[in-house]
Amino acid sequence: MNILILGSGGREHALAWATLQNPKCDKLIVAPGNAGIAQIAECADIDILNGGVVAEFCLENSIDFVIVGPEAPLAAGVADRLREAGLLVFGPSKEAARLEASKSFTKEICDAAKAPTAAYARFTDAEAAKAYIREQGAPIVIKADGLAAGKGVIVAMTLEEALEGVDTVFSDFGDAGAEAVIEEFMDGEEASYFILVDGETVLPIGTAQDHKRVGDGDTGPNTGGMGAYSPAPVLSDAVAERALNEIVKPTMAEMVRRGTPFQGILFAGLMIKNGVPRLVEYNVRFGDPECQVLMMRLGGQAFDLIHACADGRLAEAQVNWADDHALTVVMAAEGYPGTPKKGTEIRGLAALPEDSKNMVFHAGTKAADGKILANGGRVLAVTARGDSLKDAQERAYAMVDAIDWPEGFYRRDIGWRAL
Repeated sequence: MNILILGSGGREHALAWATLQNPKCDKLIVAPGNAGIAQIAECADIDILNGGVVAEFCLENSIDFVIVGPEAPLAAGVADRLREAGLLVFGPSKEAARLEASKSFTKEICDAAKAPTAAYARFTDAEAAKAYIREQGAPIVIKADGLAAGKGVIVAMTLEEALEGVDTVFSDFGDAGAEAVIEEFMDGEEASYFILVDGETVLPIGTAQDHKRVGDGDTGPNTGGMGAYSPAPVLSDAVAERALNEIVKPTMAEMVRRGTPFQGILFAGLMIKNGVPRLVEYNVRFGDPECQVLMMRLGGQAFDLIHACADGRLAEAQVNWADDHALTVVMAAEGYPGTPKKGTEIRGLAALPEDSKNMVFHAGTKAADGKILANGGRVLAVTARGDSLKDAQERAYAMVDAIDWPEGFYRRDIGWRAL
């Protein structure tokens, strides 16, 4: 089978790595890819937000199956255009992708499905939003309604932070910030639940917990994620079953009722307190860096599951889990999550192991003159698998310590909550 993966981050490197382990994969192309992906697969520089361009590329290269990695092509309707061209695609339609592309839409769906989530209000006017916040008080959560590259959520612990957050949403996020959703602050422990859906059939494929704050001890500003581990102990079998029955299944049934069934990976961000899960948000693609730990644990079977989902055969599929753990440490460029320093050289990668228990997945990298250079904010996801979480953590940090990149930084406490 000839396979195309769309995307250029650590998530797509992990998806490519797992796909290549499956004997069904004859040829793999990743568009546009990155320096790490180019070491294991062919990369193609095409506009992945243009469905027509992607469809033409697929026909020219005899592609049988397309896996859409990031949210932006899904929100742009690329999956719809590819299906119109007769291609098999993993990823939801543009309408179903609104579960991530619009916070307001998700709230409407949750209301209709009676799925437990935070109380909220919607605003297109900054002053009205501020007046509401003054009434509600802090802590409170301010979200840009649209896609903001994982940075459109402000958890404000004080009234001053909240009011500044409103200005940030309306001024810094362009179209994504044309509307703001102000939410009740939910306390508890946050975790990620990943479920494959092919319309009405749902198949949970794993849990994870990531570290959003930039600094040790969960301090500093929010980021796209500084590390993750799987499984997440807080998402016990009982809590996961409750989340599936009270949140995920009713949401998916509501999407079917509206004539926009969901197909792809549903990433439910949950807040758990006293064993009770509530929805924080939905994403319609694998999380990054959660994908890295899930792929490390699933290996080649990940492709079989993804293919069954796209082909409408999810009812026949099952996940074969090993009793193992995986942990990933994100190495970021100096300046992240603000303006990262690009172009610095990363040394020592070639000497690191690359096998079923140890991998460095590239996110923001590029190759130049035989060197690997930083080319983004989150640059590497150093990932390891072990019999215990402690074992995985030790393996991951041993690799981190062997990387020579003075301009990079990382947290030293990934996995602390579970450990």
